[in-house]
Amino acid sequence: MDLLIDPLQGWTRLTLNRPAQKNALNTALLGALADALADCAADPACRAVVITGAEGNFAAGADIGEIEGKTGAEGAADPRKAHWAAIRAFPKPLLAAVDGFALGGGLELALMADIMVLGETARLGLPETNLGLIPGAGGGQRLMALIGRARAMRMVLLGEVIDAATAAGWGLGAYLAEGPALPLAQEIAARLARRAPLALGAAKRALIAGEEGALALAAERAAFESLLDTADKAEGIRAFRERRKPEFRGS
Repeated sequence: MDLLIDPLQGWTRLTLNRPAQKNALNTALLGALADALADCAADPACRAVVITGAEGNFAAGADIGEIEGKTGAEGAADPRKAHWAAIRAFPKPLLAAVDGFALGGGLELALMADIMVLGETARLGLPETNLGLIPGAGGGQRLMALIGRARAMRMVLLGEVIDAATAAGWGLGAYLAEGPALPLAQEIAARLARRAPLALGAAKRALIAGEEGALALAAERAAFESLLDTADKAEGIRAFRERRKPEFRGS
């Protein structure tokens, strides 16, 4: 199974389980994640959720094969938008235990968590401009809100990937674990499960409303969709597959 669901005492662990693809978020996995979170939202016995990745990586981005032939029109009607919206709407505390790669869509998922726990091996980035694209699920906006314009520009425009210590120092994670992220994330989830659920839900809603009210999320998505038809996007993905530097021509 691409998503492992483990109900525990008061909280649930969801494990992205495509290790051969470094847990890349294809549409099926993203949909399964949205469905699992909907089930957790409806279950009064579940008071928090931890998302983690199998075999040493969180998620190394979206599935390149799905993006490669996608047009702007298909991007506008993409079911992934509904899946992302459902994940963001999860009403209970959501934690991301980030080890290894959290790139592109993987980092966008981690940025939707309320508490991000970084393991020592974590490597975070939004390298979509390497492919002639930009983040498509609000990652650029949420990143800038967390770490500021200057650092977000570095990571988005240059495709820079940062290590766990840098990410923690920039305020990108709430905790930096000594070793893997998952044990600490699970400890925090257990603590959250013992706290007042109505208060936690109200606090989460208020904090997200305050943070995201000023973000240009729709504009960022529209810009992503406009790039799907470009020759530069095709060249970027071709170069990625051929393990060479792309030759972008601005078309």
